[in-house]
Amino acid sequence: MNICVIYGGRSGEHEISLISAASIVRNISKENNVILIGIAKDGKWYLQDKAEYERVLKESESPLKITEDASKLVSVLPGAGSSSFSVAGKALEIDVVFPGLHGTYGEDGTIQGLFEMADIPYVGCTHISSAITMDKEKTKMLWQSAGLPVVPYVCMKRHVMLNSNVYDQFIEATEKELGYPMFVKPCCAGSSNGASKANNRRELSFAIMEAFLWDDKILIEKSINAREVECSVTGNSVTFPAESDTEEVVAYLPGEIKPTHTFYDFDAKYNDKNGAALVIPAEISEEGIEKIRKTACAAYRVLDCTGLSRVDFFISKDTNEVFLNEINTMPGFTSISMFPKMCDAAGLKYPQLIELLIDEAIARYKAKKELQTSR
Repeated sequence: MNICVIYGGRSGEHEISLISAASIVRNISKENNVILIGIAKDGKWYLQDKAEYERVLKESESPLKITEDASKLVSVLPGAGSSSFSVAGKALEIDVVFPGLHGTYGEDGTIQGLFEMADIPYVGCTHISSAITMDKEKTKMLWQSAGLPVVPYVCMKRHVMLNSNVYDQFIEATEKELGYPMFVKPCCAGSSNGASKANNRRELSFAIMEAFLWDDKILIEKSINAREVECSVTGNSVTFPAESDTEEVVAYLPGEIKPTHTFYDFDAKYNDKNGAALVIPAEISEEGIEKIRKTACAAYRVLDCTGLSRVDFFISKDTNEVFLNEINTMPGFTSISMFPKMCDAAGLKYPQLIELLIDEAIARYKAKKELQTSR
């Protein structure tokens, strides 16, 4: 099978993608032919030499690199299926794409829409669910509409910042509704980019300015004295046949994050190996674990997710209430990432996880091809 791993991208998480994709590549069965396409920070796609694949297999801790060779720029021909991607007029022949991309232009539905137009199978959520889940406000609204518990929040759009009177009124109303401390984050960014905690109005103002550097609308959330718990989910929540183990929606053993930083920020996730202790399974009762798994599946299904997602929770230390925090449709696949670790703890080893995701992508593609598209 010809498996194309696409990585890099025009995202604030470009460097994380290089690490995640390297881990993915190392765990794809050697029976397959792996094609590497690196997306530079300016958005151009480049086919990588086979030597890069061989290098990253040998250097077990090394991230992937992107060589920007103009003679190897990738073109896309919509509707050409397995021949959609080509270099210098020659088709690459790809059976399935595994996008090891994070954040903007990677898991926000844009590239997924391109794969749909190209008519090629791909791992992960569809363009619609990817776009929805990238927007934290819209995700929370859908969860609320389904009766699922979310952390109290307000959404601020950029136009509020442009009118001082409106801004002051908004801040006063937010302080009354949520109280300090608060968390501020961009609506459509990942890896805690632009996220910070505010303990007073001065800190809130700085946090708002920082978040608006990343997005045109931001979330301000009530700070919960909470434990952070995550749960990996795989499967096709829309069409999976009852007899299909590949497409069945499965929630794995949840894990707990115990940050050594103020909160589980970018540095704790990716730069500091001691930034957090990862406890799998989470140190909660069997009943609590089942509640997390059940809620994770419900959250996944409400958003029509397919392929994979990591569902993040808060459990109040004061009341033991469970709140949905976020969902990540292309979670980290690095050696210290929670998603593969939680699957592994449930008995699904990394190579088998990769195989499952690829099989699910192909099964979903085949099922969609059977749909009628014209009269």
